[in-house]
Amino acid sequence: MKKSLYLTSSGTLSRDQNTLLLELETGEKRYFPIEQIGDIHCFGEASLNKRLLEYLTQQGVPVHFYNYYEYYLGSYYPREHNSSGFLTLKQAEHYLDESKRLDLARRFVRGALQNLQQVLRYYAHREKPVHPMIEGIAQVEAQLDNAASVETLMQLEGQAREMYYSAFDPVLQNPDFAFESRSRRPPANRLNALISFGNSLMYTLALSEIYRTHLDPRIGFLHATNYRRFSLNLDVAEVFKPVLVDRTVLTLVGLRQIQPEHFGEELGGVYLNDEGRKRFIQAWEERLQSTFQHRKLKRNVSYRTAVRLDLYKIEKHLIGEKPYEPFRAYW
Repeated sequence: MKKSLYLTSSGTLSRDQNTLLLELETGEKRYFPIEQIGDIHCFGEASLNKRLLEYLTQQGVPVHFYNYYEYYLGSYYPREHNSSGFLTLKQAEHYLDESKRLDLARRFVRGALQNLQQVLRYYAHREKPVHPMIEGIAQVEAQLDNAASVETLMQLEGQAREMYYSAFDPVLQNPDFAFESRSRRPPANRLNALISFGNSLMYTLALSEIYRTHLDPRIGFLHATNYRRFSLNLDVAEVFKPVLVDRTVLTLVGLRQIQPEHFGEELGGVYLNDEGRKRFIQAWEERLQSTFQHRKLKRNVSYRTAVRLDLYKIEKHLIGEKPYEPFRAYW
């Protein structure tokens, strides 16, 4: 499977014959074989031209942009080469039919809640005092079948996630990374900065993987389809955030691979500095490339592949072949 290219330094990205050339502001040149690149993430100031965009379109390489404060800005999403009119109609049908949309939205939330519990069980086995949170989330999960609207599902998901985050302090027991409460735009402390950065990477990962399928990223089911550009990636991200983002965050802090000096404060918020961002991205990629034994396929697959497999399951659900059962971690 192709890899992500993360550009954390500022420079000019261009096409050089059949490779990508990054010329840094220092004058250093770096070359990247295009056949190995699945998508590009631009964190620094990146200059690029139409010729490069044409090349990236030919090669089917999306580009995601983030601002100085690590917020996702938008994506260059090449012309959908795998788009299917039939499947787009099926997506629209499942969105417009209230019962079908509710069914799919419930499946996304159930998958998310099951993985929230699984992450906490991992730490419960390591004698962390998180059993009350696991039981609380299980009680919320039991209410999903009675939810009569997508809005109610969103509220239940929010309740479960609040209980889940309350377990972070008992798990980490690190005053330098106290959770306190969830804060965004700006994140108020280091732990929230890590979660927000990881969530941004998760949303763009799902978006890049959707590009490799027949699905239309503009039509989600748990998150409303409106003037927002993409929403299906947000649905898929809910399932995987506990397993990919939160486990990366908890591992980085737990192993002290990231420290207070890897953050800075600006405009009332806390953000990763360059070194902190590099450490997170390295851990993130290691997690995506790590493998596990897939119960049904009976072979090892990477977590990045697991995201793609879930998208294929959604396709099968939409065409009536098999109900969608979200990815569930088993450790």
